[in-house]
Amino acid sequence: MSFMPTVAGLGTAGTVRELPMSPYAYWAISLASFLVLLGLLWAFRNTAAKYDTPARVRDGGNGSRGDAQGSPGASDPGAHH
Repeated sequence: MSFMPTVAGLGTAGTVRELPMSPYAYWAISLASFLVLLGLLWAFRNTAAKYDTPARVRDGGNGSRGDAQGSPGASDPGAHH
């Protein structure tokens, strides 16, 4: 006799396991979780621009390197581009 059908039969010995909640409740919980995580993500939007390096903030961050103070040199933190 094979071992596999015996083990499979133990888990389904005439009992029916039902979900503890309605399937609609699982859907509502997953939607609410998604919206909470989306709100958390939205709260941190544009955070990188707020804490950017002073050299990139000075020239507007648009990639133009010429400004009133002259072109940034190789020692400037944003000069590697």
